[in-house]
Amino acid sequence: MQQRQLGKTSLHLSAIGIGAMSFTDFYGKTSEAESHRVLTAALDLGVNHIDTANVYGGGLSETVIGSFLAKQGAQKTRLFHIATKAGIAVDKAIGRRYFDNSSAYLQAELDASLTRLGLDYIDLYYIHRRDADTPIEEVTETLAAMVKSGKIGAFGFSEIAPTSLYRAAAIHDVAAVQSEYSLSVRSPEMGLVQATATLGTSLVAFSPVGRSLLTDKPHSPKTAAASPWLKSNPRFIEPNLSANIEATAGFRRLAAEFGMSAAALAIAWLLHKGRHIIPIPGTRSANHLRQHCEGAAKSLTADDIARIETVLPIGWAHGDRYSDGQWVGPEKYC
Repeated sequence: MQQRQLGKTSLHLSAIGIGAMSFTDFYGKTSEAESHRVLTAALDLGVNHIDTANVYGGGLSETVIGSFLAKQGAQKTRLFHIATKAGIAVDKAIGRRYFDNSSAYLQAELDASLTRLGLDYIDLYYIHRRDADTPIEEVTETLAAMVKSGKIGAFGFSEIAPTSLYRAAAIHDVAAVQSEYSLSVRSPEMGLVQATATLGTSLVAFSPVGRSLLTDKPHSPKTAAASPWLKSNPRFIEPNLSANIEATAGFRRLAAEFGMSAAALAIAWLLHKGRHIIPIPGTRSANHLRQHCEGAAKSLTADDIARIETVLPIGWAHGDRYSDGQWVGPEKYC
């Protein structure tokens, strides 16, 4: 497995990681045993980066990772480079979600995450969503102090605009920015890809296979309707979903012509968009993880890239990537 440098740090991550939201039931039923099989396969395949968050399954994702690490004995701290996130808070009394970037909140949530993971240190800590009432400069100072404390190795931000990144980077190096980026979401190319490259910041791309649209088996209307999140997402509501499945059919045929799965080709394309880009596909299946790794091993020519982008040109997708409610938090910038 090829590796890529994390920002300006000395750390090198596998070219793809694992998005561990899939270790919960967010996209469908799974189990601790199945998630552990994915992590075992990751070790065999040379995948050394796991991305999770305190809110994934209300801490379940971190707990599942922690239980796997606990089985590894003394070597548990040497197997993976782990990232987690905080900033999305929930008032359980009224079921309201809000954002909190205060120092006290971030410190407390980091400690809780470390407890669930069974670790005393993580390599990367993200602000999951910006709190509009806390200047990003102040948040960056908090994160820089956490690096000095020895509990985190580096920090990043999720779904921020290039302008916010520049403000944060003026205070301290930002190791990574996490954003949705794939053949179905090209908006990072309108500033974020360039800003991260200029600043020496890694661009960690989540949902690199388009939440299944860029795979050989995209979600059917029935499976999408069974997901609380997908059933309200514009791209997975009819008639958009059927239109998107039809629009990506040519991509699946092209992948077959290349002798690989559609997911592998989608990841190969993304890795060729910049050396600082690190996709983190989520999966509940060890077999799917192996397909993702095939994409990391695939070399594409300029002609291959042109053929892919002819089949799926910018703007092909039907429906916005988020609903109005899902857009609360991510920073729009173009």
